[in-house]
Amino acid sequence: MSSASFAFHDVTLRWPDGDLVLDGFSATVPPRRSGIVGSNGSGKSTLLRLLAGDVEPTSGRVSRPDRVAWLRQDLVLREDEPVDVHLGIAAARHALHAIERGDTDPAHFDAVGDDWDAEERAQAELDRLGLPGDVLDRRLGELSGGEVMRLALAGLVLQRPDALLLDEPTNNLDREAREHLHEFVAGYRGTLVVVSHDRDLLERVDRIGEMRWSADRSGGRTLTWYGGGWSAYEGAVAEEQRAAEQAVTTARNDVRRQRRDLAEAQVVLARRKRYGDKMAESLPRIVASAKKRAAQESAGKLRGTHRQRLDEARERLDQAQDRVRDDREIAVDLPGPVVPRGQGVLVLDGLQLHTGQVLDVELRGPERVAVVGANGTGKTTLLRTIVGKLPPAGGTLDVRVPVGLLPQRLDLLDVGLSVVDNARHVAPSAEANAIRAALARFLFRGRAADRLVGSLSGGELFRATLACLLLAEPAPKLLLLDEPTNNLDLASVRELTDALDSYAGALVVASHDERFLSEIGITRRIEL
Repeated sequence: MSSASFAFHDVTLRWPDGDLVLDGFSATVPPRRSGIVGSNGSGKSTLLRLLAGDVEPTSGRVSRPDRVAWLRQDLVLREDEPVDVHLGIAAARHALHAIERGDTDPAHFDAVGDDWDAEERAQAELDRLGLPGDVLDRRLGELSGGEVMRLALAGLVLQRPDALLLDEPTNNLDREAREHLHEFVAGYRGTLVVVSHDRDLLERVDRIGEMRWSADRSGGRTLTWYGGGWSAYEGAVAEEQRAAEQAVTTARNDVRRQRRDLAEAQVVLARRKRYGDKMAESLPRIVASAKKRAAQESAGKLRGTHRQRLDEARERLDQAQDRVRDDREIAVDLPGPVVPRGQGVLVLDGLQLHTGQVLDVELRGPERVAVVGANGTGKTTLLRTIVGKLPPAGGTLDVRVPVGLLPQRLDLLDVGLSVVDNARHVAPSAEANAIRAALARFLFRGRAADRLVGSLSGGELFRATLACLLLAEPAPKLLLLDEPTNNLDLASVRELTDALDSYAGALVVASHDERFLSEIGITRRIEL
């Protein structure tokens, strides 16, 4: 099973509307555990769809193992379906139970076939993923979202695939479910390809492949492999960046040197011409003409040599600059109001949520609080209650400063309006130049601010939503974030982390991403 691999052979893919997705793409996905990373829109999920055979290339071909199992990001299951039916072991399991009770009906033996360990294997797989054995007697609708995802994964593994594909498998999983999935990936011995932004999960793979756009984003993409997990990948990319930046410095110095040499050559040639013209006055005309032609040919060769060297130096500079990554997207300077230390921000006095939780919480000053707990315990409900989208079931809620919520679905903006028009809507009294200057800090400079929200990539939509949230009048002094790293590519996660470093207000963050919580400096936790 571990020898299974994939290959793309000169693959071109166009969507039915004519949009070019891949153009002459060739790459190999080796056996064992591989992680795929890349910016939003770089083609990671499309890569998985091609590997799974869910779409076929417009031209070229994809080589894949015979049996490929795919855990989709948009997993949809029937709530009333029994778990053992979903796992494909219901008939064998029920027949086994009948045989154990002494029923020797030949139909039971036919149902079992050679699969006498069907239930045993299923329970072992469920146990490996942290699911109780009695889950086999339940229906899908009785399980949490995290349990359903793990169950779906168990069902795929029980098919004994040659290769397993996972698309963002830790989205919406609580901490316990994530840990079980991390252990599953670390212990998996077959061929596995996972697209993920979960850095802790990516530490468990054997290599990481990075999908990148071509410079003109015309459909040309590359898949570059780095050995080891996330930390090794980060180190290798950082080393590449240092080498690329040094190459740019060297090439730029060479261009300057070649320019200087060309200028000096021009001065020397000018002096020679003046001297030759003076000497020609005392020579016979035929001799003077011959010397003049020889001097012009020599000067032309010398000038051409220096210009060629300068052109070659410029070409090396262009090539060196192409190897330097453009990381401006993660350099957001986040404006915002200051909350003095000790200022009252939020008081929950016996606040009862509709999930049944009762909370007594007081926030003061620029605290950074994490809301954590298993799936379904009420984290999103708490945040929606604080901003007034849901009424409390009991108790009192006192929000003492302006508050803003960044929801999971990033659905705050009008997709039919431009970024700048959305910003004007939330800040009607702000001057146009002030709005554009503020949007520029979120990298919407010039015409980028005039793009329709509906045309933005996932990372751009995140940035636009955060910008408008913080430009709102009055600006929020309490910022609520609901699973902010879900569905964000790794560049956008770094962008958010860097942005929150400069935010001087109070933060309440509901998240299962422990690394993210650590990086933004959480000061305490509310456990639900």
